[in-house]
Amino acid sequence: MEENKTFRAGFVALVGRPNVGKSTLLNRLLGTKLSIVSPRPQTTRMRILGVLHDKDAQIIFLDTPGIQKGKDILTKTVVESAVSSMEEADVIAMVIEADKGWTKEDELLLENYIKKLNKPTILIINKIDKVQKEQLLPLIEESANKYPFAEIVPVSATKGANLDRLVEVLKKYLPESPPLFPEDQITDLPLKFYIAEIIREKIFNNTQKEIPYSVAVEVESIKEGDKNKNLLIIDAVIYVEKENHKGIIIGKKGQMLKKIGQQAREELEFLLGKKVHLNLWVKVREKWKQDIRLLKLLGYQYIS
Repeated sequence: MEENKTFRAGFVALVGRPNVGKSTLLNRLLGTKLSIVSPRPQTTRMRILGVLHDKDAQIIFLDTPGIQKGKDILTKTVVESAVSSMEEADVIAMVIEADKGWTKEDELLLENYIKKLNKPTILIINKIDKVQKEQLLPLIEESANKYPFAEIVPVSATKGANLDRLVEVLKKYLPESPPLFPEDQITDLPLKFYIAEIIREKIFNNTQKEIPYSVAVEVESIKEGDKNKNLLIIDAVIYVEKENHKGIIIGKKGQMLKKIGQQAREELEFLLGKKVHLNLWVKVREKWKQDIRLLKLLGYQYIS
């Protein structure tokens, strides 16, 4: 009879500046979509928990928002979410980009947060598909001289390269523990938040410039169809800060809102395995980023 291996379980905080690929990495590791992805920075606003189940370990990833500057309550909440996740985690996984190397923002994250926590830290060099192999060695050497990282793992989240190696490395630094989540659970996200994030992603991908950053989505209700239990009727409100932003999201003859709604509905049907009837409204709520009551209603944590 084969001897039982020690089981490990713990929390890994995925941290990095905005747009280094943390959400893409999490989705690829889990084999499903939890975090919304956009080519624009600051897409993730809240800590997303995702559970990777393996035969000898359970890795609970905390996909954190990118550390950013800002004075409004929303930005401060976003930063507090990332910091709190690092403090809670057993292991920190810092992500940088292979093609950009160490940036000023990366340096600040390392100096102001990671070094102070003194936890096992894995450096993940993402986007190795964008550089030649000979460019990686100097970056690995430079990184090793900056901080005593437990390990340095080059990966490509979009191509899935070296992710098996990353999982094995992370498992080594988790504490011995029984599973912390049931085998069939991969997140703690409320369904309303999950749906709101998908809608917000479609706004990010279809609108320009500052519009995505001034948008929030509240899912007001989710109901089953009266006659069709395989139908979900979802009512959601898109909040914007200015009247002209409302016009941009609605679009000429409502075409932009229709496009956003159609893309969100198709993805939700795929992810939820049910037919979806999605009703969207756009409302102006000036300075909603400073509205504590609305931010709490939208599910943002760490608001005092």
